[in-house]
Amino acid sequence: MSSIRNDHEVARDLATEAGQQLLRLRARQGFDEPEVLRTLGDRTSHEFLFSSLGRLRPSDAVLSEEGADDKARLSARRVWIIDPLDGTREFAESGRTDWAVHVALWENGELAAGAVSLPAQGTTVSTVDPPWLPDERPTEQRLRITTSRTRPPEFVQRLATQLGAEIVPMGSAGAKICAVLLGIADIYVHAGGQYEWDSAAPVAVAHAAGLHTSRIDGSELSYNRTDPSLPDILVCRPELSNMLLASIRGVAERDGADPHAAG
Repeated sequence: MSSIRNDHEVARDLATEAGQQLLRLRARQGFDEPEVLRTLGDRTSHEFLFSSLGRLRPSDAVLSEEGADDKARLSARRVWIIDPLDGTREFAESGRTDWAVHVALWENGELAAGAVSLPAQGTTVSTVDPPWLPDERPTEQRLRITTSRTRPPEFVQRLATQLGAEIVPMGSAGAKICAVLLGIADIYVHAGGQYEWDSAAPVAVAHAAGLHTSRIDGSELSYNRTDPSLPDILVCRPELSNMLLASIRGVAERDGADPHAAG
């Protein structure tokens, strides 16, 4: 992998190669010991991505779910934010395809590049060539909201009821945001708590493709902060954003409930 490749290509190529390594590990290890497979998957992908970025971008900082948080990143101009295996639970379940590898670059306060590999789906979406977003969605089509299959926020069910929307449960955050990118769903909303590595790469691609990305109060998503936790997120088609933000506020105010309460 040439060090002269641009950042978009580096993100795409590293996410794709890490995903291929995880597929080989999955095939070799099998599913009889899921905890062992999860541990090996996290470690194998992290070591590959961390060493590759050290070789290709030695001056850049790295924030990884599986690595120690070096606070020197806070004064760095460029920080790679990676989730070596997003959807570890799904990775260790036979037949599941909703797990991913995330590689994003934060530069000077903004997400500058990103890629999400969906290895079991045979695809990588990236800022090299973001997915094409259709101009319109069929107005008669029922809205589809993708949310956590294991920890869905209670308010998402109330929101879906208000909108008459269908809930599409999925594993990793990357897979859920990619479902919106690829037209499998219309909305991803989550308020159960995440970390920056859960969303940085898919948000970079979603933003490049023209989707709306924000907190559930409409404020901007912010990365490379002292505390890398990220309480909530909304990703949707841009024409739905105002309606959804108003609906989220309405559900919270009407029920007097905290949207961040777990379901």
